Amino acid sequence: MITARAFALIAAAGSAALLLGAFGFQYLGGYAPCEICLWQRWPHAAAVGIGLLVLLGAPRAVYGLGALAAAATGAIGVYHTGIERSWWPGPSSCTGSGTGLGGLSGTDLLNFDAAPPLIMCDQVSWQMFGLSMASWNALASCLFAVLWIVALRRD
Repeated sequence: MITARAFALIAAAGSAALLLGAFGFQYLGGYAPCEICLWQRWPHAAAVGIGLLVLLGAPRAVYGLGALAAAATGAIGVYHTGIERSWWPGPSSCTGSGTGLGGLSGTDLLNFDAAPPLIMCDQVSWQMFGLSMASWNALASCLFAVLWIVALRRD
C-alpha cells in the first residue's frame, strides 16, 4: 500500500518536474514566459519546498499546504487558459489591449537594444493535442492537488 508520505512526495516531484520543464522550454527551447506563466511557477516552487519539509519529517498537516499550492497554480493555469481562448480578458499589461506607447519617451522608443521583448499572455506560443502549456499546467496541477489531498486524508 502506498503511504501518505509517498503520495505527498509524488505530488511534490510532479511540481518539480513541471518547473524543470518550464525552465527547459524557456532556456533550451527559446520560449520566453509571459507574466502569468511566471505567476504559475511560484506555487510550484512552494509545493517543492513543502515536499522537502515532508522529506525532513514534517507533520501531515503540511500536506494541506501542498494541496493549496497545487490548487493555486492550477487555478492560475485555468485563468491563463481562459485568457488564451478569449473566454475573459487578461491583465492589460500583457494582453492585446496592452498599455500602449503613451508612457515612453522618444529615447525609449528609439532604444531597441534595451527593450525587453513583450510576451503576450493571450497568445499561445506552444501547444500539444490542442492544449497550451497553461492548460497542461492546469490539468497536471489539479492532479497534484488530488494527490496532496489523498495524502492528507490517508491513515
